[in-house]
Amino acid sequence: MARRTRAGYDRAMNTSASWFRRLLLPGFVFQSVVIAGGYGTGRELVEFFLTQGPVGGLLALVASMVVFSLVCMATFEFARVFRAHDYRHFFRELLGPGWVVFEAAYVVLLLLILAVVAAASGSIAVETFGLPYAVGVAAVMMAVGALVFGGSALIERVFSVWSAVLYGVYLVFFAWCFHRFGGVMETVLTSEPAGSGWAWAGLRYAGYNLAVIPAVLVTVRHQTSRADSLVAGALAGPIAMIPGLLFYFAMVGQYPGILDDTVPANTLLEILGSRAFQIVFQVVLFGTLIETGTGLIHAVNERLFGDVEGEPRPAPSWARPAVGVGLLLAGAAVSRFGLINLIAKGYGQLTFVFIAVYVIPVLTWGVWKVRRR
Repeated sequence: MARRTRAGYDRAMNTSASWFRRLLLPGFVFQSVVIAGGYGTGRELVEFFLTQGPVGGLLALVASMVVFSLVCMATFEFARVFRAHDYRHFFRELLGPGWVVFEAAYVVLLLLILAVVAAASGSIAVETFGLPYAVGVAAVMMAVGALVFGGSALIERVFSVWSAVLYGVYLVFFAWCFHRFGGVMETVLTSEPAGSGWAWAGLRYAGYNLAVIPAVLVTVRHQTSRADSLVAGALAGPIAMIPGLLFYFAMVGQYPGILDDTVPANTLLEILGSRAFQIVFQVVLFGTLIETGTGLIHAVNERLFGDVEGEPRPAPSWARPAVGVGLLLAGAAVSRFGLINLIAKGYGQLTFVFIAVYVIPVLTWGVWKVRRR
């Protein structure tokens, strides 16, 4: 009787874990990779959303969330059907010889996002802990190297746990800001009508952020049916953007002054005036920088050293972390151009490329290929 009870418990636990990996894990990995380059510092939310006005920015944010879900649904099913768990295989199936255009653009975006990661981690070290800028950059490099060395299983576990921590901290952050200046938020949201550019702003934001999808493809191996792909894809958009939505509402309370701040997160934390919470928030943000760097670099490693038609490519144990550290060093070199310029100019120019070579093809040609298959 005891053995049967234990067996039943084990089956239930395995089923629960499988359900999590199939339906929720892709969304949490997507959120983990998006956040540092997408809204971790708050500057990205200002650049793409708050510049459209409080209401226009909110509409743009919701539009991005919808685009995320639609593209992830099509992407996950395409990857499942064609067993394309690295971006080389995925985009060769989707674009044929044109896949190299995506890879070239992805490498450029990778360096830009790693530059943002380096700049933000260095700033956290200086502004929060009073340490040298290089210490923050070095800490990110070591953490990313350790996770990349650990492989997919370790990365998935760490991303899942840290996403839960992130949600908790962002909920506290929003609740505290709402308590302090919730009345101002309501006034600001009703003071200006939505402009006409919010839909394009939402599409632009989704366009460059969806380029991080290679980091998520490895999780599709857990999915076993079309229903898994569609549900996981539909959930990916809200999972990725709910923390950003909470952050956006908090920033609305300081509109329009916050538009000119390099790191809006620091501005809000200083207003709250709690040194302890500032440290907690910055530690969590530092963790998201590590997640984003790890996810993007892991996608490159899967392309270089992952399975090819079921056969793993032999590689020395030091190869994966060496690739990670090398890419982070290159990103650190790019970071000298400054956080605002990187986000405003670098991301903006690449948006059109990713919409053209990924978003539109996967929603049209990709869906047709899956249906035909």
